[in-house]
Amino acid sequence: MSEPRASSPYDALLLLSFGGPEGPDDVVPFLENVTRGRGIPTERLKEVGQHYFLFGGISPINEQNRTLLEALREDFADHGLDLPVYWGNRNWAPYLTDTLREMTKDGRRRVAVLATSAYASYSGCRQYRENLADALATLTAEGLEPPRVDKLRHYFNHPGFVGPMVDGVLASLADLPRDVRDGARLAFTTHSVPVAAADTSGPVQDHGDGGAYVAQHLDAARLIAGAVREETGVDHPWELVYQSRSGAPHIPWLEPDICDHLAALHGAGAPAVVMVPIGFVSDHMEVLYDLDTEALAKAAELGLPVRRSATVGADERFVGAVRELLLERAAAERGSAVERCALGALGASHDVCPVGCCPARTPRPAAAGADSPYAP
Repeated sequence: MSEPRASSPYDALLLLSFGGPEGPDDVVPFLENVTRGRGIPTERLKEVGQHYFLFGGISPINEQNRTLLEALREDFADHGLDLPVYWGNRNWAPYLTDTLREMTKDGRRRVAVLATSAYASYSGCRQYRENLADALATLTAEGLEPPRVDKLRHYFNHPGFVGPMVDGVLASLADLPRDVRDGARLAFTTHSVPVAAADTSGPVQDHGDGGAYVAQHLDAARLIAGAVREETGVDHPWELVYQSRSGAPHIPWLEPDICDHLAALHGAGAPAVVMVPIGFVSDHMEVLYDLDTEALAKAAELGLPVRRSATVGADERFVGAVRELLLERAAAERGSAVERCALGALGASHDVCPVGCCPARTPRPAAAGADSPYAP
């Protein structure tokens, strides 16, 4: 009997992302997709979309995903991995359902899914799984037999994610004026979410004290800050802060906000700050506007030297990490012994999201988990 392919049982990888508008006429329809079911008037969506209009109505996320897509294909080919890579979005073309329909018609039967979110949370994990379930239900209703989908584990503490982040901080520190460099604070920033969603993120046993969402970010921040200390010999104080809040004012969300944090640091006499967007895989709109526009404007107003470090994007180490995560999961599915690559105190995340993981306020079917209606 011949040896199974290294990627077996998978016959495709799906890059699953958020999506974004690619022109002014796309902005409101895109936001309608994002906020569907919330009853938000069109005029309000136009107001919300102003930060997209500042950049010609174009979010950089789609182009960044095209770059990552090509990098994955090249890496797979370079390593002899004969596995096609597809791309689908939750909220804009190429839409997830259309991509899964294409994959079904191409004969794909078992698909590994990489979501462009490194952490456990409702919006960063379970909602993607709900979108997968919706797409599979649509294709089934069309009389098709869609493939089984398995979501790859969280990768916030994989060396291929952490390493590029460390290098980004080092480059930002080096770019600061020498007289403020050693005293610079590190502000690790991520997307704010409702406190209730943060508290219930991750498996049920992990709930409490901020849940997995906060714990995983803190673990990643410690790893990066520790690596920077080892490289520079300087212990830069750091904090985890938040950005991009979008909810109703009466609902508690994670704080402090990055702009408020910059003001507090300035008031406390901090000489400089490096903003480290550990919550984001690429420099999409939340980075381009909330950090590079709003936060940098706040820093300029304060007279506070600030730099923003790079996200991992299509760094070759991150691309290699995706390949490793795929092969690791494939080996586990074949029943082989697996050595999981993870740094920090939390270890490797689960392969299969357990029942009750990152619950929604209104329960909905979610694929690629222990509670999936599409499990074999």
